[in-house]
Amino acid sequence: MTSSDILLHDLNDEGILRLTLNDVKRRNALSEAMLCAVGAVFDAAGKNPAVRVIILAANGPAFCAGHDLKEMTAGRANEDGGKSYFASVMAMCSGVMQGIVNCPKPVIAEVTGIATAAGCQLVASCDLAIAAETAQFSTPGVHIGLFCSTPMVALSRNVSNKHAMEMLLTGDMTSATRAAEIGLVNRVAPEDMLQDATMEMARKIASKSSMTLATGKRAFYAQREMTLAEAYDYASGVMVDNMLARDAEEGIGAFIEKRAPKWQDI
Repeated sequence: MTSSDILLHDLNDEGILRLTLNDVKRRNALSEAMLCAVGAVFDAAGKNPAVRVIILAANGPAFCAGHDLKEMTAGRANEDGGKSYFASVMAMCSGVMQGIVNCPKPVIAEVTGIATAAGCQLVASCDLAIAAETAQFSTPGVHIGLFCSTPMVALSRNVSNKHAMEMLLTGDMTSATRAAEIGLVNRVAPEDMLQDATMEMARKIASKSSMTLATGKRAFYAQREMTLAEAYDYASGVMVDNMLARDAEEGIGAFIEKRAPKWQDI
């Protein structure tokens, strides 16, 4: 399958880009081809002014089953036992996850089926997530002697330490309802209403200034890694620059004048 076959994309006139993982036979595993496709599309979407919000969905019974273990195992035939190949794949995957976080456009995961290991990491790397009632999540590496160390990075930045450790140490499946309770997803919807729920959120976000959204997303992830004092210093500077932007002047003026703002995304 080509990259265009395994990752479908559709951009509507509201600026909502819908990406759909479509390697159903491999349960949408993060093969090298899938990682390349996802990374390239997110990079392009981040630079495309026509894109305002990105939805990441999937076809088939699995949202994403994580790394392609058959592909990974084949790497053991290399002279070094697969070490350099494994390092390359992990670096590629980490780059894709960081690319989603660093993408200036808000990203919503629309989850059906199972999201396991790096698939769970993929959900956790998105800014928002809405799951079908039947969706399930897990970091099951411990079952096969392989701790989910890279999924741990995204997971532990979404849920509390103890909830993250429970998932990582047991490898048990987590229901969509429980995932919402611990903060892995924002909300749960009946499967036949999932796309409507995701689109409702996407449209609400797409109606905002894309400059403001990009500013806020970048600042959110940056300040999270700082001390309290550093975060306030940084956020204050961001706020000053944001106040000087054209869309902030327009938005505040529109609020005072009780009219709808006219965004220029600058």
